[in-house]
Amino acid sequence: MAAWAQLFAAGVLEVVMAFALKASAGVTRPVPSLLAVLAALGSIWLLAAAVRTLPLGIAYAVWTGIGALGVSLVGVAVFAEPLSPARMLCMAFVFGGIAGLKVLEHS
Repeated sequence: MAAWAQLFAAGVLEVVMAFALKASAGVTRPVPSLLAVLAALGSIWLLAAAVRTLPLGIAYAVWTGIGALGVSLVGVAVFAEPLSPARMLCMAFVFGGIAGLKVLEHS
């Protein structure tokens, strides 16, 4: 279970990294730029720790899924990006894929 917590935290740090990249204005602002680099390093470190236990393919797919879904939600909530029914459906598919990989991990 610790590996799944590490993987979830790694995915959250991916979201932090993307948010900080947006705030860095093309890596021209030092504080958000540094935050982006630190979040990316932390995310990769946690992913590496998680794949000691979890299968690589599942871990990587879940990590990228959490990042993609999280960044999409941040875009809608923070940056007022549009949330169309089609976008919601696609986000639901990503969530379903993440949940499915977790549930089917041992099958």
